[in-house]
Amino acid sequence: MAGPTTAERGERQQESSGPPPARRLRSPRLRAIAILAVAVVLLGAGSGWLLYGSQWLRVDRVSVSGTLVLTPAEVRAAAEVPVGAPLISVDTDAIEARLRRKLPRIDTVDVVRSWPSGIGLKVTERTPVLVVGKDGKFLEVDDEGVRFATVSRAPKGVPALELTASGSDSATASLRRFGTDRLVREAVHVAGAIPSAVARDTRVVKVLSYDGISLELKDGRTVAWGSAENGRAKARTLTALMKAAPDARHFDVSVPTAPVSSRS
Repeated sequence: MAGPTTAERGERQQESSGPPPARRLRSPRLRAIAILAVAVVLLGAGSGWLLYGSQWLRVDRVSVSGTLVLTPAEVRAAAEVPVGAPLISVDTDAIEARLRRKLPRIDTVDVVRSWPSGIGLKVTERTPVLVVGKDGKFLEVDDEGVRFATVSRAPKGVPALELTASGSDSATASLRRFGTDRLVREAVHVAGAIPSAVARDTRVVKVLSYDGISLELKDGRTVAWGSAENGRAKARTLTALMKAAPDARHFDVSVPTAPVSSRS
């Protein structure tokens, strides 16, 4: 009796050994990939629903910190935070822009998300270093020369700015050359350089020209400061000069290396 042919032996061998190893491995791998893909889709959908559709992560409170003159209520009203909106969708840059536009007293503001459902507004207000009297009210000027708010009463301890750059040819020429804004900034620089002991008694910072800035103190004494240049040197010289000549009524530190004091 003849044995199995070569073809028959091949078929039996294939039947006994099953599918090739590569085919056996491919099926579980495909199943794992499919499961992973489904899990990713479900996770993404779940996260999207949690961030945008869930009631848990929606804005329900707005906190304000750092205010001095402004009230938290004023800041909240100007911020217009969309209460009830998904926290993730709140445009913090837009809120910051609104606050700076509507409330010029604000110097900087940090708008932060406070998970799971809050918005925090961290405010830094401008501080006046000079005030300008106008129509019975006072315009506050900060240390950058920004005129940011009008108030009915002058802040305590803040000197008045008198811009009198007119009335003479040199003063008019200085105003024409530098402009009002530049002269105001120069006055601000002078105010920032005045020694603290003198600053407490400074009533007026008067600007006649770019290099003609002077101080009027509460007790009637005056200081010729000159320009805003060499502010630290002038401050040191003025402090020493006032100690050396306590009875003097006028001090000139416009040239700090050659100061002058007098009783008139």
